[in-house]
Amino acid sequence: MKKIDKLILTSFLGPFILTFLVVVFILLNIHMLKYFDDIIGKDLGWDVIGQLLFYFAIFNTPVALPLAVLLSSLITFGNLGEHFELTAIKSLGISLVRSLLPIFAFVLVLTYGAFLVGNYLVPKAALEAYSLLYDIKQKKPALDLRQGAFYNSIPDISIKVNEKDPESGILKGVIIYDHRGRSGNKEVIVADSGKMYTILNDQYLKLELFNGYNYREGSGGDNEISGRQGNVEDSYRKTQFSKSQIVFDLSSFVLNRTDKKWFQSNRIMRNMSELEKDIDSVDTVIKKEKIAIYTTAENLFSYHYKKDSITWPEDILILKRKKDSLIAATRPIASTTTITATVSKPQILLNVDSLNITDKHKKVSDSIFQKPYTGLEISAALSQVRMIKSQFLSHNSNVKSYALEHRTFQIQWHKILAQAIACIAMFLIGAPLGAIIKKGGLGIPVLMSIVFFIIFYVLTLMGEKWAKQELIPVPVGMWLANAVLVSIGLIFLRQARVDARLFDSDFYNVIWDKISRRFLKKA
Repeated sequence: MKKIDKLILTSFLGPFILTFLVVVFILLNIHMLKYFDDIIGKDLGWDVIGQLLFYFAIFNTPVALPLAVLLSSLITFGNLGEHFELTAIKSLGISLVRSLLPIFAFVLVLTYGAFLVGNYLVPKAALEAYSLLYDIKQKKPALDLRQGAFYNSIPDISIKVNEKDPESGILKGVIIYDHRGRSGNKEVIVADSGKMYTILNDQYLKLELFNGYNYREGSGGDNEISGRQGNVEDSYRKTQFSKSQIVFDLSSFVLNRTDKKWFQSNRIMRNMSELEKDIDSVDTVIKKEKIAIYTTAENLFSYHYKKDSITWPEDILILKRKKDSLIAATRPIASTTTITATVSKPQILLNVDSLNITDKHKKVSDSIFQKPYTGLEISAALSQVRMIKSQFLSHNSNVKSYALEHRTFQIQWHKILAQAIACIAMFLIGAPLGAIIKKGGLGIPVLMSIVFFIIFYVLTLMGEKWAKQELIPVPVGMWLANAVLVSIGLIFLRQARVDARLFDSDFYNVIWDKISRRFLKKA
């Protein structure tokens, strides 16, 4: 490797690593803000939060890499242009395209790495992150009693404390509503003071109460002892205590992990080979639904279908034949016995009376079909039509649902490739644009990076939306952003080779003068 290649590559690697870490940090914060309310106040350990941040950082890597390439290439070639190093390189007879080769080779390796990350690491990280996030959402908030407010996170228990000493942990003015009997506010405990602490590795909450009363309404114990037959709902019991201990189960406050197999079917948690299997499976299900639609005519249209012919699509017909052959192959073969019999030649007898009888039956059957339809027959026909319509609507709804799922898996398959190739598209924009503007630092490069990243993001969302709505094919929608950016990058590269000043007013003044002269000559 030549010294000039090392110079260009080392000047690129520093800004790339820095911008990549900054972009990942920004995207991670934006992503975590969406789940801030689900995480805060859950008394999660730093290990759990660290796992969540690590998995989401990997999840955002395919988006951060293209933006980091764009920004770092803009900074690198902007600095080289600002310090006239590009001019010195060109004076040595080295073209701009040749000076791009060392970074372009690095970007190619980076693109392959981005593909490996997006295809293998991101699905696993998404599975771990979203399964952990689901378990965090199910976890109850941390046990935190506030003065003068009811605490309802313990199942079927409401606790209110008038005063709380944070140093000694002594509670004053304790009121507890016990709803475990599922009968409303009919059991209340009132105490002057108390203490609260956890036992058995924080699995249970022990509450010691002092100088209080236990009020219970709707208990028929006193009536049953005295033998009186009164209304149980009118019974009432009041118990005084100097010290009472209550233990509550805190299993709902523990972070319980759910089996990850319940999340693996999501498209963002599948790699390309798994997505191909999913696409093939959904395609087979769609064809089976269409087979059911075509066979409905044969089963329900008893008369019309005999004179009608429906042409089956070739792919559906192939699956139908394969399905029928598999059914025939799995059917048990009946045992056959050889029967030898002597069959005499049949004698054909012509009977004129029988012909007359047949003609009579034919006339009777014709007269039956010519009779007007009865109300019962019309009602039966309408009922059958409604049933057929309902079946067709159900089949069509299923086909639409499976078709949407089929397109969703296709979108994710193309998205893994498109996000990796976006690194090349961003480099083709950033490097020539940096050579044109000849401004380094974090001013203009950051501004231009944001502009083109917004263009890339908007085009990606539009293409994905149009692909889901079947307005455009899925490959066109998912590669739309890359195609537009590569086209813009090639235009910038052409202008950078001829030292065009795209951002100088003189450049546009010259173009305007040429256009105005042409119009004046025609006039």
